[in-house]
Amino acid sequence: MNSARRTMQSQYMEWAKTRSQARCNLATSGIMNVPRVEFPLNVAEIEITTSAAGYGYPPLQQRLAQHTGVPEDCIVAATGTSMANHLAMAAVLAPGDEVLIEQPAYGPLLDVAEYLGARIKRIARRMETGFVFDLEEVEKAITPWTRLIVLTNMHNPSGALISAKELGAIGQMAQQVGARVLVDEVYLEMLFDGGAPFCFPIGQTLASPGTENPFIVTSSLTKAYGLSGLRCGWVIASPELARRVWRLNDLFGSVAAHAAERMSVMAFDHLERFRARARTILAANRPLLEAFLVSRTELECFRPPAGTVVFPRLTCGNAEAFVELLREKYETSVVPGAFFEMPQHFRIGIGGATEDLRAGLERLGAALDEFARR
Repeated sequence: MNSARRTMQSQYMEWAKTRSQARCNLATSGIMNVPRVEFPLNVAEIEITTSAAGYGYPPLQQRLAQHTGVPEDCIVAATGTSMANHLAMAAVLAPGDEVLIEQPAYGPLLDVAEYLGARIKRIARRMETGFVFDLEEVEKAITPWTRLIVLTNMHNPSGALISAKELGAIGQMAQQVGARVLVDEVYLEMLFDGGAPFCFPIGQTLASPGTENPFIVTSSLTKAYGLSGLRCGWVIASPELARRVWRLNDLFGSVAAHAAERMSVMAFDHLERFRARARTILAANRPLLEAFLVSRTELECFRPPAGTVVFPRLTCGNAEAFVELLREKYETSVVPGAFFEMPQHFRIGIGGATEDLRAGLERLGAALDEFARR
């Protein structure tokens, strides 16, 4: 890719910051933010700065290791999943390297790859097959020049799950050409199974002893727990690559916000409280979504088993015009499918307050009725 044409911005993030807000907001993709009164803040444990040297705040590194089930030397703390993804991709890719990215994809993943000057190829996830990968297509797409494969699990925007078996197969394909597999698992935390959050543990060996594991995992506390303000994210990789990521981060965020590190430790110490809150919200909200989707024949939608997002397709008319009508007249926002390269779709988030979701779905239904009469 010509370096003069590299992406220097994210159109999706600009839209999210300036156009996504509405009276009824169905554009957010995570669990609603935890209010101050519900956070177990111990003011006596807060410090503004730390005198500790080195990479990573030790108590936070310990909590991350416990949460993910991997050794501390495989973990790099990062400022949210977005920065974790940027660091992981930048540590692996050089200008001109080939990267395979799922399609449809979360826009900022493409933006980062373009910014880094990578040569981008795509691997399809089709709604007709539940957004699962055709492993034969993946194998054909991988070449000796492939350096990275980028996936989201659960898939953003559809919520589809990649199984451990599928991930293992993709990892083996990548290993054969010396490539790595980056899996953004920020939504996978919503499975709430109480175990290690990722389907394919970074410590599992795919090949002979001594062969470096090809997987890189990124995640954070933002989506599943309503703790986006802490910006507590992480990268999980082999120890050698993790050290490289730490050193790369010196160029971007050499010193973390220590008060946020301390509060993140508090969050991990009470994480079951936030899991229970999220479960309660989704237990109330998912039936509302299911009933709505059943009632709307003009929408086709893959229905994921868990998570906070769905990605319906409008079967009649221009979806971009519909999304504009929904926002302008019915004061309700969803994410336009164009940001995921599928303009006839839109993404709905169900992680907000139940009454807000109910009102938003009612407005969405009214907008669909009006649009059908046009």
